[in-house]
Amino acid sequence: MIRTMLMALGIACSCTPIWAQKYAGEAGTTASKFTVDGAMLIYDSGNVTGDAYPEIDGPDVDQLRTLLRRNPDITTLQLTSTGGLVWAGNEMAHIVLDFGLDTVAEGECSSSCVTIFLAGEKRSLTRGSRLGFHQNSWSEAGMQSYFKEWREDENWDTAFDFASWVYQDTQHETAAQIEFMIDRGVDPLFAIETKMYRPIMWFPSRRELEAAGILRD
Repeated sequence: MIRTMLMALGIACSCTPIWAQKYAGEAGTTASKFTVDGAMLIYDSGNVTGDAYPEIDGPDVDQLRTLLRRNPDITTLQLTSTGGLVWAGNEMAHIVLDFGLDTVAEGECSSSCVTIFLAGEKRSLTRGSRLGFHQNSWSEAGMQSYFKEWREDENWDTAFDFASWVYQDTQHETAAQIEFMIDRGVDPLFAIETKMYRPIMWFPSRRELEAAGILRD
């Protein structure tokens, strides 16, 4: 794969490399997203101040790692987020795996938040909360921006060259996401179902989540 596409968290939003670099370079903007409560680290991506990005973002990755190193007694990560940058969610999931944390979803945990959630050893959903799934998406404006920014580096002479790369990379990314879910104990058919086209977010029932291996003690 040439480069991981920076897909959007929401169905109508997309993230280009320039956009990601802008936020990845901001320091100290994500502290309010995290709260340490004894053995639990609470993460709410919407709890931000100022101009901070109110969803899963690049600086959250380093902040998560730093807080876990400073607080070795933390055993559980509580998650509340409607989603965010795909690559940031992937990196945070790797950190959760590395520290062997349990995960708890509180309120809504959707899109990239589910990726982090699935990294937990034990995974639970508080009553009244929900997990949301959808395909990754890329808006027309986001694709145009990406093409203009990277066409010389990637030797894309025409938009058709770019489209060919997108086709291949999308298959790679989708397969990798399904593989990750299966590796985390999710039923393969359910993992595939999460990548089926839907115009809106899919919120499976608790019974469906339990049967699919998403929730586990």
